[in-house]
This record gives sequence, structure tokens and C-alpha cells, in this order.
Amino acid sequence: MTVAIVICVIVILLALIVISSYNKFVKLKNRIEESLAQLDATLKKRFDLIPNLVETVKGYANHERETLEGVINARNSGMSATTLEEKDLASKTMSHALGRLFAVAENYPSLKANENFISLQNSLSSIEDDILSSRKYYNAVVKEYNTARETFPSNIIASLFHFSRREYLSIDEKERENIKVQF
Repeated sequence: MTVAIVICVIVILLALIVISSYNKFVKLKNRIEESLAQLDATLKKRFDLIPNLVETVKGYANHERETLEGVINARNSGMSATTLEEKDLASKTMSHALGRLFAVAENYPSLKANENFISLQNSLSSIEDDILSSRKYYNAVVKEYNTARETFPSNIIASLFHFSRREYLSIDEKERENIKVQF
């Protein structure tokens, strides 16, 4: 009788560990999906703002067609991206294209003073901060998920229920380079 009770207690404890670990993975997976949805929403805000910015610059810099087309192409590829990798690449491409656009704007003092341009630039700067925060949050949740997935005993549960490793969002190699300041 005592052996049966001990076995029942062990089985119940194991069941509780399995249930607890499984629920933890489900919660983390949902947090990852939530963070991706937030990142998508922020990227959409950025992509929606781009046409207004381009139209404002167009009025001042009509001959900068290649730069403006690069921004629009980057926006379109971002809007059509479906996988995390495509979205991440599109975001990096957009950041590069916007950098070129703002470099063009530097050549037009009246554009830099234009209220619409300033407002759009400030909105975009705020959105860029939101994107950075969303990326940080996503990577933090992925770290927590991957750590739980790889540590004992939850790694057993992860493999039993096929919780696969998630990838981090990384920065572009160009962004890692030191900025050269010349006077």
C-alpha cells in the first residue's frame, strides 16, 4: 500500500512538472508571437509614413529620383514580406534607404525647414525607436524561450512536444562598423 502511494505521488509530481513546463513553453511562444505582431504593427506604421515623406521630398528634390525610388522599393518589399527573415531584411533595407533620403534632404535647407518634413522626420524617428524597442523585446523573449528549451528538465518537455529553437533578430553588418567622423 505504501509503495502504491509513493508511486502515485511520483507520477503526480512528474505530471505536474510536465504540465508546468508545457504551459511555460506555450506562454513563451505566445509572447514571441505577440512581440512579432507588435513589431509588424510598428513596421506598418513606418511603411505608411514613407509615402508622405517621399512626396514631401519630391517637391524639393525632383532630380533625386533614384533615392526616392529606392525608398519606395524598400517600402514595397517590406509590405510584401511574410517571413521573419524577409521582414528583418526589408527593415534593414528601409533603414539604409531612409539614411540616403535624409542625406539628400541635407542638401535642401528649405526642405529641412519645412514643417511637414520636420513633423514626418520626428514621427519617423519615434517609430524607429519603437522598432528598436520591439526588436529588443522580441530578442529578450526568444532568449528566455531558448534558455528554457535548452535547460534541464524542460528540454525533455521541449523535445517531446517539438518546441523548436527560435532565431534572434540581428543587426546588419554595415551597422556594426565604426562611423568615421571627419572634419
